[in-house]
Amino acid sequence: MSTPTTILTPSSLPERVRQITAENIRALQRGYLADQPRAVAALARLRRGAGKEIEQVPDLWGLIDTGALHDPVHEDGRTPREEDLTRAEDAVHVAVTLWSLHQQSRGTGMHQPGRGKKAPAGLGAAVRRLMPKGDIDETILKRLVRAGHAPDLTTLAQRLRDIVLLLRREGITLDYALLAGQLYRWQRPGGRDDVRRAWARSFHAYRPPKDPANGDPADSASDTDVPYDSDTTKDAS
Repeated sequence: MSTPTTILTPSSLPERVRQITAENIRALQRGYLADQPRAVAALARLRRGAGKEIEQVPDLWGLIDTGALHDPVHEDGRTPREEDLTRAEDAVHVAVTLWSLHQQSRGTGMHQPGRGKKAPAGLGAAVRRLMPKGDIDETILKRLVRAGHAPDLTTLAQRLRDIVLLLRREGITLDYALLAGQLYRWQRPGGRDDVRRAWARSFHAYRPPKDPANGDPADSASDTDVPYDSDTTKDAS
């Protein structure tokens, strides 16, 4: 499996998290959909880590290639700070294990990268797609709100796990590389508010298809970094 080899700028560590997540998932997803025994077995193991801290599942070490996270991110050759490296590793772990749960028994890839405003696959829009057209399901919305207000990453992963199970049931895809980048940012000072705003923005901006007969259409918004304030996103837990 290939990993990034270029030296990135300090601000690019979140991008590296997204890239590594995408590379790991693409390889596994391709193998799983081709019914390759090695990939099928890997997903079975990864699913046991969904909602758990990385140190709780040492048997998963080696299944997720995070080697490039240790490469220099500064032009002078300095490696990431220990706290940033830990955040990055945890973000990749949570995203990949949640995807493995999402992909279980599905015949199409549940990780689908967003393609701008015409075809995003962010968490807020995905949750909105769980709801009836033109209606807000408060029970489902509360799951998203509680995830955003999780007190720590372990709790967040557990609450996201519940959402992922709903997405799997309905066959709704998610951009896990995007999610991984947000999980990294969520752990940084001030990052939780940024991520909550991004989820709220894509949730409220999503528009359902006008003509279902044309198939599953492009969504209308993605989980971007643009701030979005909404009373709906207050803690409902």
